Amino acid sequence: MRLHDNRAWFLVLPAAAVMVFVGLLPLVTVLNFSFHDIFSLDQVYWVGMDWYAEIITSSRFHASLLRSLAFSAIVLSVQIPLGIGVALLLVRSGRMGLVMLLLVAVPLVVPWNMIPVMWLNLVNPRTGLAGLAMVWLGIGFDYKFTALHTWILLVVMDTWHWLGLVVILSYAAFSGIPQPYYQAAAIDGASRLAVFRHIELPRVTGALSIVLLLRFVDSFMIYTEAFAINAGGPSGKTTFLSLDLGEEIKGFSYGTAAALSMVYFLIVLTVVWAFVTLTENRKRHQERAIE
Repeated sequence: MRLHDNRAWFLVLPAAAVMVFVGLLPLVTVLNFSFHDIFSLDQVYWVGMDWYAEIITSSRFHASLLRSLAFSAIVLSVQIPLGIGVALLLVRSGRMGLVMLLLVAVPLVVPWNMIPVMWLNLVNPRTGLAGLAMVWLGIGFDYKFTALHTWILLVVMDTWHWLGLVVILSYAAFSGIPQPYYQAAAIDGASRLAVFRHIELPRVTGALSIVLLLRFVDSFMIYTEAFAINAGGPSGKTTFLSLDLGEEIKGFSYGTAAALSMVYFLIVLTVVWAFVTLTENRKRHQERAIE
């Protein structure tokens, strides 16, 4: 009987210890807080599931959740197709495409807290290039008191920041497609749409799946940019779930904030679980089709 040597698992222990310290312990602490009403460290009272019942039945929570989901849906519907299109153009541009790829990736390294400042200066009607251009064209843009304009600014700003991620991963996937595939398609007289549908899109699906998950989670948790632009205004029209959570923390409502954090965590966890499950099922179907 052959014994398996599992001593290599000891190499994972340092990483596991770090994850327990920075991930599991804070999560357990927040979970514990969510069952209490906390006035101070000396005044902690058990309330059970009261905070959760209040959150789930709250119209404010429902509205914030819908705004967060709507923002994520808009961002994904804009950035994914646009990123694929830009990547295709760069792949066909040869060496110049590599230079442009570097330029597209620059916003990814800009600190999050600097991005809203940059865009607020850009749309300033007195000093910003975009603001002056809109004034010259006679376009009224009032992100402070017009909800639609605030949403447009947030979507454009987020797209500028994260489009490079979609482009880079799509570019890598397109660059890895063997040339014989294109040659065979040319011999068969396949149209450009057919080449994209049957050759390019299947190759980029794996990379786009990761991008889709990362961008959903990040856009669903947007806080710094939305708060700096209009702090959830006007009239709460851009108050996302993350901003509601921030308000609870600033108001020292730690019990409510902890319960809302756990609900937030469960929503994200459910989406990730569903995504992984669908991805695994798709892989199984593909493997069975090949067999």
